[in-house]
Amino acid sequence: MTGREQEVQAALQTPDQIRVSRSDPNVYLFYKSEKVSRWVCAVAKRLNDEGFLITTYPTDAIKEGTKIWPK
Repeated sequence: MTGREQEVQAALQTPDQIRVSRSDPNVYLFYKSEKVSRWVCAVAKRLNDEGFLITTYPTDAIKEGTKIWPK
């Protein structure tokens, strides 16, 4: 995702969808659409009242998990 920092920031600031990870309730997946059937996913974790970015990746599928933010 080098050079795509603006897309990652957009996913975190104005996501189309946010889901809670099925495996860790403190992990959130922020999805922002790029084009038809393509998203940028920013994975963040909340720990001790602080949040941090774990990873980002482009994807063609939204993972399962509890949706907490619909667009």
